[in-house]
Amino acid sequence: MAKKQKAAIDNRHYDVIVAPHITEKATLLSEHNAVVFKVAGDATKPEIKAAVEALFDVTVTGVNTIVQKGKTKKWKGKPYTRSDMKKAIVTLKDGQSIDVTQGVSA
Repeated sequence: MAKKQKAAIDNRHYDVIVAPHITEKATLLSEHNAVVFKVAGDATKPEIKAAVEALFDVTVTGVNTIVQKGKTKKWKGKPYTRSDMKKAIVTLKDGQSIDVTQGVSA
């Protein structure tokens, strides 16, 4: 059998994954081999999967996406709207994990 080649890191991968999303719910998901990332608004599920596999050297079994609409808030009595945010819940293969506090190793 031929050896599986490591996926090449493309510059677009750094644009797809914006930041890890660290909340209580995201921490609870980590017990089930899932990690939550903030991703670009135009990112597709295959792009997110390819980016996570290339940047973190793990095997992704599933990607679920959520678009969180921006809340309307007030500041000094004037209303404004927060930006919309797209999140991706990435499920990893059993036995694998990503330490989001460590960052990407180049």
